[in-house]
Amino acid sequence: MPPDRARIGLVEDDPVMGGSIVQRLELEGWDVAWWQSGREAMAEIAKASGSLDLVICDIRLPDVSGEDVFNELAKLPNRPPVMFITGFAEIDQAVRLMRCGAVDFMTKPFFMEEFLRRIETGRRVSLEGRGTPYALGESTAIQHAEDLLHRYAGLDLPVLITGETGSGKEVAARLLHQISPRKSEPFVAVNCAAIPAELLESEIFGHEKGAFTGAQQRHLGYAERAGKGTLFLDEIGDMPLPLQAKLLRLIEAGSFGRVGGEVEVPFRARVVAATHANLAERGGSNGFREDLYFRLAVLPIDMPPLRDRPEDITWLMDRFLCEATARNDNRIRGFSALAEEAALAHPWPGNVRELRNRVERAAALSTSEWIMPGDLFPESSLKADSLGFLPLADVREAAERRQIERALDETGGQIAKAAGLLAISRTTLWEKMTRFGIADRARSDS
Repeated sequence: MPPDRARIGLVEDDPVMGGSIVQRLELEGWDVAWWQSGREAMAEIAKASGSLDLVICDIRLPDVSGEDVFNELAKLPNRPPVMFITGFAEIDQAVRLMRCGAVDFMTKPFFMEEFLRRIETGRRVSLEGRGTPYALGESTAIQHAEDLLHRYAGLDLPVLITGETGSGKEVAARLLHQISPRKSEPFVAVNCAAIPAELLESEIFGHEKGAFTGAQQRHLGYAERAGKGTLFLDEIGDMPLPLQAKLLRLIEAGSFGRVGGEVEVPFRARVVAATHANLAERGGSNGFREDLYFRLAVLPIDMPPLRDRPEDITWLMDRFLCEATARNDNRIRGFSALAEEAALAHPWPGNVRELRNRVERAAALSTSEWIMPGDLFPESSLKADSLGFLPLADVREAAERRQIERALDETGGQIAKAAGLLAISRTTLWEKMTRFGIADRARSDS
C-alpha cells in the first residue's frame, strides 16, 4: 500500500481496461477519479488540479487525443504529473511528450506490478516526502536534471547527456545506472577521445584471434563486457565517422560483430552517451551523423555549468571536503567565510571538476583548521607577489597551453592531427586539454 493515501486521475475510454486499473489501484489504497473522455477529464481536472497526485492518460481517446489533454493541463497552475498509456505505434509520440514534461509512459500490455511501481515513482510528492535527497546539488537547474534521470531510469532507450567539460556528465551517467533496474549489472565507461581512432573499434566491439597483426587471441570489447548493464560512451562527438555507422547498427539492431568475426553478438546493455559539443550542428562528412544523433538523443539531459548554479558551490565544497578529510584523516574543520566568498566570486571555467580539485588540494596542503582563500586559489597570492615572479611550473603550463591552442587552431580542433604536430600521444594531449579547461575546443577527427 502507498505510504500515504494519494489521489489518481485516470483518463481511459476502454471500460475493461479502465475498470481493471481502477479496481487494482483502489485495492492498493489509492483514491481514483476515472473519466472516459478527454474533454470531461480536462474540465474536471481544471477544477481541482492541485488535489491530484498523478494523471494517467491513454494517448488514444474518442473525442480528443491524450496529447491535447496534456497540453491543456500544462496551462494549469500546480498541474499534476502526467503518465501516458500507449500502444506500440505511439511510442515516438509518448517520448516526445516526456521531453515536454510528462513523467513516464507505459506500453500496452503491461505487468500490473511494474505499472504500480511507475505510479509510485512518478506521482507528486512534497519535498519532504521525496524518497531520497538530491544527489547532485541544491539548485533548481541541477535538480531538474536529476528529476529527468529518475524519469529515465526505468526505460531502456538511449540517453544523451550534454554539458561543458567538467560539468558532471559521467557522474550523472553513473547515478542513472545506480537508480535503474540495471544497477547490479556492469557500468562500463569509454572515453572516445582518449583512445586512438585506429584502436577504438577493437576496444568497443572486440576482435577475433588473427583479425589483424598482433591479435593473438579473442578480445571482448566494452560493448560485450557491459552485459545487461550500461555502456557509457563519453565524448561521443570524437568517434570517427566509420565507427559511428557501426554504433548506429548496434543500437538499432541490438547486435554487433567483433572485428574479424562472422557471427553477430547480441547487445543487451543500455547506451548512455555524453558530449561537450553541439552534435546537432555538426552534421556533414567531417562532423557527426545526423541519424546517430537522433537515435542517441531520444532522452536528452543537459548538465548546467557551475557558474549558472551558484547555489551548488558551497554545497559541493562541503561534500568534497568531507570526502577529502575522510581519506586523509586531517584536522580541517571547514571553510572560512572568506573562502566561501572567494569561491562564489570565481567563474569556475573548469566547472565541478575544477571545484573538486581545488578542494582536495586545499584539504591536503592547508596548515590551519579552516581553509582560507589562499588555500583554494594559491595562484592569486602568487600574482600579488611584489617581485612579479611565477613558479617555473606555472610558466611551463602556460606555455604548453598556448602551444596546444595553436595546434588546435592549425588543425581545426582535430585531436589526432594536433597530437602529431606536438609529437605527443592523443591520450596525453587529451589529458592536458582537460587539465587546462580547453577540451571543448576539440572536434571529431575525420
